[in-house]
Amino acid sequence: MGTVHASATKADDPNIICHDDECVPCTNPEHKGPGNPGSFEDIHKKVKDVYPQNFEGARLNIKKILSEHFNVTHSITLSAVTPSGYKLGTKYVGTKMVGLTEKYPIAIGEISPNGNLTASFVHTLGCRFRYKLSAQIADGKCKASSSSLEYRGNDYTVAVILANPKFTKRHGTVVMHFLQAITSRITLGAEIACLRGTKVPGGQQTVMCMAFRYSTGLTTLSGTIGEAGLHLCYHRKTSSQLEIGVEIETNVRTHHSVGTIVYQVNVPHADLIFRGIVNSETTVGGVFEKKLYPLPESSLIISGLLNHKKQQFRVGVGLNIG
Repeated sequence: MGTVHASATKADDPNIICHDDECVPCTNPEHKGPGNPGSFEDIHKKVKDVYPQNFEGARLNIKKILSEHFNVTHSITLSAVTPSGYKLGTKYVGTKMVGLTEKYPIAIGEISPNGNLTASFVHTLGCRFRYKLSAQIADGKCKASSSSLEYRGNDYTVAVILANPKFTKRHGTVVMHFLQAITSRITLGAEIACLRGTKVPGGQQTVMCMAFRYSTGLTTLSGTIGEAGLHLCYHRKTSSQLEIGVEIETNVRTHHSVGTIVYQVNVPHADLIFRGIVNSETTVGGVFEKKLYPLPESSLIISGLLNHKKQQFRVGVGLNIG
């Protein structure tokens, strides 16, 4: 990412393809550094994206695209484990382009008939600043809220997050992130979290951790090491059809560790994707997604999750339309 020149560099830089007057170029051809490392929260994104999204019961999602920037989703869930019922979801994506792929502002919300609401809003100032607001309302009360401000430099990212603040009682959580790209493959970072509240031991606590990521494109190794424990992730894209991820989480306070293997198999000629999971707590699961024709952008989803130790087996069937 480079210095923002909203009007001058658009025509001069051949690497920037903008079709909107509000496009904000984010790259500078003269800058040949490792590039911006992204957000601290996405340091384990490669492995997290491979995880299957297991569910139980029956689920129906109907998505209606009303315009290029606005769509509506109707969701109906029938389950004995998770709350059942109807939910209405909306998503708005604005016209302000940052670089080649990002568009702002982004507003996402989901509401149920009983008034429970989850919503988030993301916008940008120029090319470097991004701020996000999120809230969850249930039973007429704000159960959770967070706000964050992020600055993306040429080869580093700095972010500050404020979660669940109660200014009158001086309670809440403040998190500070810093991520630095050392080379095009190596990234280092740090996180400091300050917690204050009645449920925090001693009333106030500070937790620190260090982070690293090594990526060659096909292979990514990432980890966080701190007072709370150790979190390691390894992702490997073996081919265009197979991705494998390994995750190890260790809590030094409870002396508990969990190892997980996840994988994704993509069969393009059959229009199906299978994601699976196996972990050290005797849990085996998978999600099978098959595209349906001639319905456009529709798919059948079958989920299964088995825990041998707890002797629990959960099955889910879902249909996505639109």
